[in-house]
Amino acid sequence: MSDTPAGGRFGLGVLAYSREALSLVWTTSRPLTFAFGVLTLVAGLLPAAMAWVGQLIVDAVVAALQEGGSADEAIRYIIIEGALFLAITAAQRGISLCQSLLRAQLGHRVNVLILEKALTLSMSQFEDASFYDKLTRARREASSRPLSLVNRTFALAQNAVSLTSYAVLLVQFSVWAVVILVVAGLPAFLAETKFSGDAFRLFRWRSPDSRMQMYLETVLAREDHAKEVKLFRLGPLLLERYRGIFSRLFGEDRALTIRRESWGLILGTIGIVAFYATYGWIAVATVSGQITLGEMTMYLLVFRQGQSAVAASLSAISGMYEDNLYLSNLYEYLDQPAPVATGTRTEGVDPADGIRIENLSFTYPDADQPALEDIDLAVRPGESLALVGENGAGKTTLTKLLTGLYAPDAGRILLDGSPLAEWDEAALLSRFGVIFQDFTRYQLPVGENIGAGDVSAFDDEARWREAAAQGMAAPFIERMPAGYETQLGRWFAKGQELSVGQWQKMALARAFMRQQADILIFDEPTAAMDAAAEAELFEHFRKLTRDKVTILISHRFSTVRRADRIAVIDGGRITEYGTHETLMTEGGRYATLFTLQAEGYR
Repeated sequence: MSDTPAGGRFGLGVLAYSREALSLVWTTSRPLTFAFGVLTLVAGLLPAAMAWVGQLIVDAVVAALQEGGSADEAIRYIIIEGALFLAITAAQRGISLCQSLLRAQLGHRVNVLILEKALTLSMSQFEDASFYDKLTRARREASSRPLSLVNRTFALAQNAVSLTSYAVLLVQFSVWAVVILVVAGLPAFLAETKFSGDAFRLFRWRSPDSRMQMYLETVLAREDHAKEVKLFRLGPLLLERYRGIFSRLFGEDRALTIRRESWGLILGTIGIVAFYATYGWIAVATVSGQITLGEMTMYLLVFRQGQSAVAASLSAISGMYEDNLYLSNLYEYLDQPAPVATGTRTEGVDPADGIRIENLSFTYPDADQPALEDIDLAVRPGESLALVGENGAGKTTLTKLLTGLYAPDAGRILLDGSPLAEWDEAALLSRFGVIFQDFTRYQLPVGENIGAGDVSAFDDEARWREAAAQGMAAPFIERMPAGYETQLGRWFAKGQELSVGQWQKMALARAFMRQQADILIFDEPTAAMDAAAEAELFEHFRKLTRDKVTILISHRFSTVRRADRIAVIDGGRITEYGTHETLMTEGGRYATLFTLQAEGYR
């Protein structure tokens, strides 16, 4: 995996993503960001003022002692210093308040950006492992790094202001004191920057391991995996694998942390030596009468605080560098190219033509063999087509191409005589009612589970009831404690779990929510139902789908035989095509499988 983020901005260093982060924080809350900036400026200026007033206090006290005067002047300076300290405390509290409020808003804003981007991406991107690495890296650090970068940017500005004011005071003692102040912090800064880069590269390399950890957590702690984990006694094995990944990752972290802290201690010693050498220099200058006792107090305080400001400034720059590295993950994800829909058609040139597939071929990304090759099919309104074949033959892939979730590599699909690429996406999707073999079981109330089939009628109870009746789910729904308001799944309080067959009927009802849909695709819609329920359901279907295009995928030949046409797919190709009677007469693969299944029922 490459270490260089998308767009080649890795090499721009500290400022690569700072502008984006500042813009993100500013647009999240302008008032809070403005207040943050003003308070940072105030907090940067006041410490030098306090140091200067501290000198005046000491000199006023010394003068009063030497001349036998009153302490009034010293008291006035003490009151001023107290007011300055109160102002600094208020500014710091204000900064903390702004940070807390911005952190919550910004975390939400970034997560929304990530989710909004996910809605624009294609199916092929979601099925790409490298894409999931990018998504994992973006989500792990994205909510905290923009604010961290802005905090450090403002901290750098605050310390720069403080350092400038300290330098103005300290240069009156010696310009070399200012040089020592700045140079002494550089070695530790360079080491910290180097280790920040090492930590980032380690973070990027370990993304697949991090995703595996997250997956193992899901398998071990989710109710939909609990049955098999307990039955097959997988828990200890998977937990041991989880521990092994942690041990490997922790070993890498420990080695890096030890090197980082060891070098930090060694190089940080340079700053300590520089401070105490300067401390002695100032003490000698005071004893020799070159500066007053008050000036000595101020210079020591200024040098100590200046040293802290230099360390904080360099630490902020190092932190900004690290934040920029991690922000590259967020923008690498957000910069993912999204497919651009260019179709505008809302109706085809020949509504009577239905679905037509011509010379279609498709290969999944990174796959060696095509999933589908040279497919030719046609289904007119009022006709039904059944797709038959072994698992992995390409049946479900064909349904994904038909619904526009994938684009074919070669050939084309026409709807009502017009290519799918020419259709407006919303208009195209509204034409399909689909139940996939791996349909989603939403942890939502019953009605919303059904309403998910048509977001324009998501809350329409009348439509829920109509679709439930069409999907033959109404009888068991009406027996539930809260009817269509019953919570499904075990994630939330009072949730009800359904049998697999009941979930299939819910998915069928969801498909029927799209009243305008005239192309119905059913991928193993009765796999979890008994033979009697299946026969009843398909007789029901025949009445509901008379004027529609119906495409059925099933391994049950008692169901398949009812279709007008049957296509046998093997290895991504259509090997047989015709009516049930024609295929039985030909005595090919279909006839063999049908006969074997029929004998099983005798």
